[in-house]
Amino acid sequence: MKIVIIGAGVAGAILARRLAALPGVELHCLERVGPDDHSEAGTGLNVGPNAVKALRLCDAALAAEVEAASLPWKHWQIALTDGTVLFDLPLSQVADNPGIRIRWSALYRVLREGAGAAIRYGCEIASIAAATGGGGRTAVRYLQGGVEHRIDDIDLLVGADGRYSATRAAFSGLPEPRHVGVAILRTLVPDTSAGLIDDYGQWFNGPHRLLAFRVPPGHVYIAATYPVEPGAPLRDEWKTEATMRATYQPAQGAPSAQVQWLMDAMCANLPHSHWARMQESDVLFGEADSNVMYLGDSAHGMAPTLGQGATQAMEDACAAALILEREIRAGRRAPRGWLALVDAARRERIRFAMALSITATDTMLAGADPVAGTRWKTGPAFLGDLSTLFRDVSLGQREPVPAP
Repeated sequence: MKIVIIGAGVAGAILARRLAALPGVELHCLERVGPDDHSEAGTGLNVGPNAVKALRLCDAALAAEVEAASLPWKHWQIALTDGTVLFDLPLSQVADNPGIRIRWSALYRVLREGAGAAIRYGCEIASIAAATGGGGRTAVRYLQGGVEHRIDDIDLLVGADGRYSATRAAFSGLPEPRHVGVAILRTLVPDTSAGLIDDYGQWFNGPHRLLAFRVPPGHVYIAATYPVEPGAPLRDEWKTEATMRATYQPAQGAPSAQVQWLMDAMCANLPHSHWARMQESDVLFGEADSNVMYLGDSAHGMAPTLGQGATQAMEDACAAALILEREIRAGRRAPRGWLALVDAARRERIRFAMALSITATDTMLAGADPVAGTRWKTGPAFLGDLSTLFRDVSLGQREPVPAP
């Protein structure tokens, strides 16, 4: 069986590690950047307890490496920018294990090192198409070190190449984004907070939200959001120190010590910050007429409100790895069947995670009241949904998971 994975991000690297160990599988994982190039991974992220649970079930050794490079996410607090606490949740109330806090660069390093020689770096994709022989197979051309290579008659092609997936574009076209109506700034700064910032915290001034937490080895990840008209461009005047300070300054009184430090650190790092608009896209795990599977952002762009982007990419990869391992070891080598199994295991789970992420964005939309919007999140309905999100991973398992 010839399997090609496009992209060695979160989903691609996890899947490559597992499939490379299978007998009878010719695996190629093609990554655009070099092995030490983390230039596009300059910020941090929180990974939900559900992804940690999924990775432990799929690959306990890799999970241990990821956890060793991170800090645990055990607590979630929401406050106003004047320091008034609205929500204070130990994750142990809604999860079976902690999540993690980590730098993107560290996560990529651990996952890619785990996949070892299965990943081929510096590969620029030139074309992706159906194979001339038909039967659902595909073909890929790519350049590596200025030399053109071609892989023909691919039994399964996996697009794990992100929200702007060249793989998905080649077969279905890129999905139209649905803009949520929220802009987001992301930045990573040295931790000089002297303990003011540690675990996952959020601070609201009206619908404007600051989010921050500490990540190893000694940094703080900061995300700042503000409402925008869905689909509207980001205005340059938002990207100034004066505007950012005015946005998060309480109407009455002084900001809390935490918020003051965050504003100072964020404004000092504005030239190195990343700006984007929250958006999501339609779910697609596989092509109808070709043996092509999508995982992570290639399959489902998500609003990042509950930290489920990379989290669900991990769940996707673990589910796909376990399903393909089981089917291949059992001699069931029909890629169309694999696609159906992955879709069945993941589709409703992803729809639930996407819907809950949008629901939880209510306090960041224009005109929102963060006090009222946070109050209902302390009730049994939201906490029950959060427990389902963090506990009920969907991996399509039927039997014990073998070691890699």
